Amino acid sequence: MYEPLLIAYDLQFFAEDANGAEKTEEPTAKKLDDARKEGQVAKSQEVATAFSLLALFIILRLFYATMGANFHKMFERVYNDIPNVARTYDGYLPVATLSAIVKNAMLQLLILCAPFFGVGFLVAFICDYVQVGYKPTSKPLQPKLSKLNPVSGLKKIFSARKLFELAKSLLKLALMAIVIYTFFKARTESLFLLYDIPLKSAIGLMGNLIFDLGTRIAVAYMVIAFADLIYQKRKFRKDMMMTKQEVKDEFKNSEGSPEVKSAQKRRMMEASRRRMMQSIPQADVVITNPTHYAVAIKYDAEEADAPIVVAKGADYVAQKIKELAKDNDVEIVENKPLARMLYANVEVGEMVPPELYKAVAEVLAYVYHLKGKI
Repeated sequence: MYEPLLIAYDLQFFAEDANGAEKTEEPTAKKLDDARKEGQVAKSQEVATAFSLLALFIILRLFYATMGANFHKMFERVYNDIPNVARTYDGYLPVATLSAIVKNAMLQLLILCAPFFGVGFLVAFICDYVQVGYKPTSKPLQPKLSKLNPVSGLKKIFSARKLFELAKSLLKLALMAIVIYTFFKARTESLFLLYDIPLKSAIGLMGNLIFDLGTRIAVAYMVIAFADLIYQKRKFRKDMMMTKQEVKDEFKNSEGSPEVKSAQKRRMMEASRRRMMQSIPQADVVITNPTHYAVAIKYDAEEADAPIVVAKGADYVAQKIKELAKDNDVEIVENKPLARMLYANVEVGEMVPPELYKAVAEVLAYVYHLKGKI
């Protein structure tokens, strides 16, 4: 007889993640805020690229005549300087002069391209702002030792994200190739005209062709961009999902454990009680139950329109209030119904409600009479 073969295994191996918990909870505001500080946001770089392309070709369409004329003038100046440049090989032209010619040509070229750079930057900034708002962070630029880990690098190379980016790049290339091929196939005759027309006319024709082609490329690119934006938002939401334990841990870290909250509440109550006890010497009277409740009343017509409860307490606290009142010559008056009503309905620092004005006024009148104030 053969004994059965028993294989020990851990069911956690089949769980959704390493902790054996499935991410089923929506991300909290704190996690989203922390992710944003780390530079992790739901945005697509393709959106900025698509709109930048469209804006650049529109700028080209509006100013291609002026740019063509300026480019033609720059070409003439450079062409006229060729003989002078050639003389440098015989040692006649100083190197400083040659350097000045090159610098001037580069400056003119930079001036011609400046509108493209400016518009491209502005459009890209607006696209990113519309997607994620404005909250810059330098965290993604900070060096991290984990980025130097070769194992992590290999994992990233063969990750699902990299495969998706590769597929997206191939799709873009295929789509652009189709757009360019169909565009030039329908305009073969226009391309052959470039051999027979003057330079300025050729520049105008090329400007129109580039604008038409660029517009089609930008529109096709926008289809990919918006599809990528939807994918990035869904992926970001999925990546930010949390397990139930993560939500509990975050709540505990942000709000504090029950023990810590209880200790904080206890300290706050003690501080409030100390402040309350310090105000008893300024009270006019302490109304008691006589053993269970004690409420200290103060009335100053210049400070408030009605008497104010400056301290109250039950049992042990009531006894402490009465002791402090005796030590500071504050009158103690026994009135069971009034003491219970004030303790139950008026908080420390609040004025006595109108329905208790008469009862409190009688007590104050009695106290003032004892002290000879009336």
